[in-house]
Amino acid sequence: MAVTSEERTADLREPAGWRRTKNRIATILMYIAFVVVIIPLGFVLYTTIAKGISIISWQFLTSPIPPVVAAADEGGVGPAVLGTLEITALATVIAVPLGVLGAVYLNEYGGTNWLSKLIGFMADVMTGVPSIVMGLFIFSIWVLHFGFSGLAGAFALGCLMLPIVIRSTYEMLLLVPDALREGSYALGASKSRVTLTVVLPAAAGGIVSGCLLAVARAAGETAPLLFTAAATMKTNFKLSEPMNSLPVQIYNDVISPTAAVEERAWGAALTLVVMILLLNLFARLVARRSRIA
Repeated sequence: MAVTSEERTADLREPAGWRRTKNRIATILMYIAFVVVIIPLGFVLYTTIAKGISIISWQFLTSPIPPVVAAADEGGVGPAVLGTLEITALATVIAVPLGVLGAVYLNEYGGTNWLSKLIGFMADVMTGVPSIVMGLFIFSIWVLHFGFSGLAGAFALGCLMLPIVIRSTYEMLLLVPDALREGSYALGASKSRVTLTVVLPAAAGGIVSGCLLAVARAAGETAPLLFTAAATMKTNFKLSEPMNSLPVQIYNDVISPTAAVEERAWGAALTLVVMILLLNLFARLVARRSRIA
């Protein structure tokens, strides 16, 4: 039987002997690691869905938070949902432009000068800073002078998002081929025009994906908002006043001795998980479309 060129190529690519054994062992270990990681995640999702799905409804998502809850179907988490959307949106408006501009400076303009090294170093340090430290930082420089507010919460979340946006955008800009820049320069375009019309559009998919992942991370933070935005039971559109949020509402409900309030906490937790899941799925979709393009 004649051996085709495709079969011959496949035989050459397939490891043999001990290399094949090591390849199979590594593959098995990867599957085991995946199962070990996915099992606790599956239990968390199952518990959250099982305990929170019964209370989820449009009324629950939009109704005000009652001061006293005697039954699970009384009131809802409308102010917390609205506060989460407002604070996260403002934090995104603050962090994304600054992060993208910082990454553009690092990759396109800074080079190896001292300012570029300082920005890169501080971005790396901020990435590992616990979220509660960001909350205490904004508490000391803002809340002590102006009081609790949704704006202070946005500042805290923005500080958490900023290093993620800088690093993700920087890595995406590094993937843009230098040939695109050189071709634009050869046509007489300035550096700023090349950056705006060639480099950023080429990396737009990855940049958007990284920004959405930063938003998803910030939306689920509790500690910074405890020290900055506090909590309120009323629907509040003023960012200069205390504002509720889903993470803080979950925290306050969980420590309550009332069973109905704890059930509301599970519903709020499921709402927050779904919001973050949708953001992550949208980020993956954007990244996939950018790779296809």
